Amino acid sequence: MRARRLRALLAAVLAAAVLAGAAGCAQSVDPIERLGKKAAQRVRRSYGPHEGAYRRWGLAAPLAPPPRPARPLPRHVEPEDEGLPEVLDRVPTHDRVVFLTYDEGAERDPRFAEMVRDLRLPVSVFLTDSRDGPGYARIGRLRAAGATIQNHTLDHAGLRGRPYAEQRAQICAGRDRLRSRLVRRPLLLRPPYGRYDRTTLRAAADCGIKALILWRPAHAYGRSTALHPGDILRPHEPGRPQTSLTTETIRVLRRLQSRGFTVARLEDYL
Repeated sequence: MRARRLRALLAAVLAAAVLAGAAGCAQSVDPIERLGKKAAQRVRRSYGPHEGAYRRWGLAAPLAPPPRPARPLPRHVEPEDEGLPEVLDRVPTHDRVVFLTYDEGAERDPRFAEMVRDLRLPVSVFLTDSRDGPGYARIGRLRAAGATIQNHTLDHAGLRGRPYAEQRAQICAGRDRLRSRLVRRPLLLRPPYGRYDRTTLRAAADCGIKALILWRPAHAYGRSTALHPGDILRPHEPGRPQTSLTTETIRVLRRLQSRGFTVARLEDYL
């Protein structure tokens, strides 16, 4: 009986998430909260981040909750760039937060989804689509765990130097595939390999993209490397074994904690 009640509550959580996306609600709003305080507590005890979850993942202390985003700091925009998406590898803020972002492959690691769920880790995952389509059940599981899904083009083709029509097709098709499977329309784009040109910006604007998201390699943050508020990190680098994705994320989290930082959701600051 208790197991049936818990399953029903979990189904309500997922349904609330889908309805929120369909209604255009902010994805950062926690769908569990929609169940009410008592129901939310029961769900979290059975499925969500439990007491001591941080120990399970090798952290010495829980992650500090991110602050409520302050009013964004002013950003300088050249007149010729008006109407084009911003290109960011750091978000201007005084908050001691950084943003964790991932590319395709994160959805294939079930341990990563478990970690995101257990730690309530606000991550953004940039995904491509292919001719046959990725495993959307895995992507749905990652999204249900709390990740935000964003656009990484249709099939990871390099954009820089291509004609406008080809770039627009890659960006808009990637957007449409994700929207058709996951309800919500991605507003952020990570250009493959981090390469883009002004044509990319025009095509992205015409596809409704709000910002191009680059990154600062997380593995470069050693003991002597400065960390800055608003840094956008990519903990897992291409070419490294996929099985190390969760391990590398935990390593980054430890460094952040030791320097007085925490993780915030990128979309909440844009």
